[in-house]
Amino acid sequence: MELAEQAAPGVEQHAEQVTETACHLADAAGPSGWNTAAAEDVLDAIDTLTEALGIAGPELAQALAAVTAATDGARRLLGIAVDEQEPDSPAVAAAVPPGRRQPKRRGLGPGFQGIRTAR
Repeated sequence: MELAEQAAPGVEQHAEQVTETACHLADAAGPSGWNTAAAEDVLDAIDTLTEALGIAGPELAQALAAVTAATDGARRLLGIAVDEQEPDSPAVAAAVPPGRRQPKRRGLGPGFQGIRTAR
């Protein structure tokens, strides 16, 4: 599977910003700097990024399904509720690999509208 040579407008800049922010978060948090709300926000962000990248192709989505399973496992370890959503129709079930779900949009900033995808 190959990705496009050029990303959609703004994608590279946002991806770079996410990487820089993740590095700042890792530096600031340390081993004892976490609480449930912060961990939940990070796990939601990981799920959102996984879903966004998985849109690039079904093989990639299948490979990234392990990430969603890992974040669900982390939620269970931390005592955070894991949202189990059943697909609405067989067409949706075919398009969404097992283990994929819509993460909550808590804590992603004022006015965040989510990621728009064609369904």
